[in-house]
Amino acid sequence: MNKEKILELKKQYADALFLDVVPFWIKNSIDKDCGGYFTCLDRDGSVYDKDKFIWLQARQVWTFSMLYNRYEKNPEWLVIAKHGIDFLEKYGRDKEGNWYFALSQEGFPLVQPYNIFSDCFAALAFGEYALASGDDHCRKISLDTYNNILSRQGNPKGKYTKTIGRNRPLQSFSLPMILANLTRELKWMFDANDYNKFTGIFIDKVMNQFLDQKRMLIFENILSDGSHIDTFEGRLINPGHGIEGMWFVMELAAERNDMQTINKAIDTVLSILDFSWDKKNGGIFYFLDSEGKPPLALEWDQKLWWVHIESLIALLMGYSLTGSEKCAEWFKIMHDYTWSHFPDPQYGEWYGYLNRQGEPLLPLKGGKWKGCYHVPRGLFRCYSLLEQLLK
Repeated sequence: MNKEKILELKKQYADALFLDVVPFWIKNSIDKDCGGYFTCLDRDGSVYDKDKFIWLQARQVWTFSMLYNRYEKNPEWLVIAKHGIDFLEKYGRDKEGNWYFALSQEGFPLVQPYNIFSDCFAALAFGEYALASGDDHCRKISLDTYNNILSRQGNPKGKYTKTIGRNRPLQSFSLPMILANLTRELKWMFDANDYNKFTGIFIDKVMNQFLDQKRMLIFENILSDGSHIDTFEGRLINPGHGIEGMWFVMELAAERNDMQTINKAIDTVLSILDFSWDKKNGGIFYFLDSEGKPPLALEWDQKLWWVHIESLIALLMGYSLTGSEKCAEWFKIMHDYTWSHFPDPQYGEWYGYLNRQGEPLLPLKGGKWKGCYHVPRGLFRCYSLLEQLLK
């Protein structure tokens, strides 16, 4: 990419973030009556459901705290982040310190703390807000939650687990992937030795267990000994997860000047894209079966916002670290598809769910899973990587 192209892209990503996406969430999501944020937003930003999901409450806190820390000390952003922090601290946890999954608008718990990712995103939120505000109490909540996650990682759902693990002891890629990123984000809290130990364990688990070395694909579930099982779960490929996990690994490997791991992660991204790109309609499939058998998920052929924005980060990061022409070529393909399908020029923000043909399947801009996180994070990461390339 030449300098003129990089400047053009940088402006495009910055304008989308600061003139479209961030204003959309500021205008529509803040619950001024009860605290926290509305995330179930229709196409025009109107609220269609007032329940509050801990993942998305915490992610929005992190987003505004992150922008405050890494882009501009905008006091409005810190106020918005504290609006979510106060709600989460007051209502988000049970008596044992585990984070619920869903609350009512007023903060009454609706869904038990069965999902460890609520804890992961709470730790992320309180850590980033503590960094922005200097609040030691929030730092302690983040660190306590992180340690609780580590203590639960062998049995993440605890008493809420539905499966009988002894008969099929599966490991899921989701947890080591998110722990790699969480630990990187909370680096400032850790002793250097602990940080290097934790991140080394997560890199090893991702790159030497979940990555199939022959096919260069990340399998979503493996047996406890690292082998595959010929079932729906055992053959499941989640392309977005694999690609997102690879830029987490690239970032950690770059800290260690580990070019071998960086190049291996890039090769994995390219292999996943070759496997999962819809050659007829464009875009990345949501789920696939590693052997081409019918996927279990009926939504397997949808095209989702987060899968594509995470791919843009991974490809641009790969290019910035190595100058890989394949990353540059794929970035152009991904950029052109993403920007021509997901942004909504009429009402702002991005559609979340497209059908296989690339048409909006749902008009919503936010819901139970889509909030103020992947799009702003992706736009900011791409903007930052482009800024680095200019330097």
